Amino acid sequence: MLRSVNDLTGLTIGATDGDIGSVKNFYFDDQHWTIRYLVVDTGGWLSGRRVLISPFAIRGLDAAHDRLLVNLTKTQVERSPDIDTHRPMSREAEIAFSRYYGYPYYWPGPFAWGADPYPIFVPPPSEVRAEVQDHLERQEVEDQHLRSTAEVGHYDIHAVDGDIGHVHDFLIDDRSWTIRYPVVDTRNWWPGKKVLISPAWIQEVSWARSSVFVGLTRDTIRNAPEYNPDRPIDREYEDQLYGYYGRPRYWSDRPAA
Repeated sequence: MLRSVNDLTGLTIGATDGDIGSVKNFYFDDQHWTIRYLVVDTGGWLSGRRVLISPFAIRGLDAAHDRLLVNLTKTQVERSPDIDTHRPMSREAEIAFSRYYGYPYYWPGPFAWGADPYPIFVPPPSEVRAEVQDHLERQEVEDQHLRSTAEVGHYDIHAVDGDIGHVHDFLIDDRSWTIRYPVVDTRNWWPGKKVLISPAWIQEVSWARSSVFVGLTRDTIRNAPEYNPDRPIDREYEDQLYGYYGRPRYWSDRPAA
């Protein structure tokens, strides 16, 4: 199911033995466009300290009570490595985080989560895990390309022939935690509306210029099927969307018409 980042922001995080805070922000990587961490504000419980939660820990959504449930205890979260969420997160910090919780590294492998397309945590034998971790940590550390949805959520959208609007939201797949669509608010045009684009159609994200460049014309984006935040997205709508843009569907090898 696709869920809105704006709707998930503010949800209470429920540990196995009590609530630990609320979702403040998300970090995603700009290569796989996948959510890697939820930034959680612990409020008065840990004197306002912010901690990270991995999708590996999420066990479900209690929509009726606006709570996101995780397979962690409050003690685990309290003793987790300190992360400065006001600064770019280093690979060393990610390694420390993963080692603390025993999670596999997501950056090696062919899929969004390394060896798996979904954040499914099945601990390997300890000797195998230690050998793999040691090998990866001895490799050259490269930039991890983590970005904040709160930051990118205000970037301007530029088509090949000029600006068309700005990023309004992100829709994520709640199984893989992959960003399927940035939501574009085309308010630069009158009348404006909200439309969806795929990260696969983005040519460049300029962090210096706070802009997203898309390989589509303004008219193509402006005339795309309208996105209604009040209606769930189904496969019929997605099929219509990809058919309109003439792009291959992400869920199938068959080309768009």
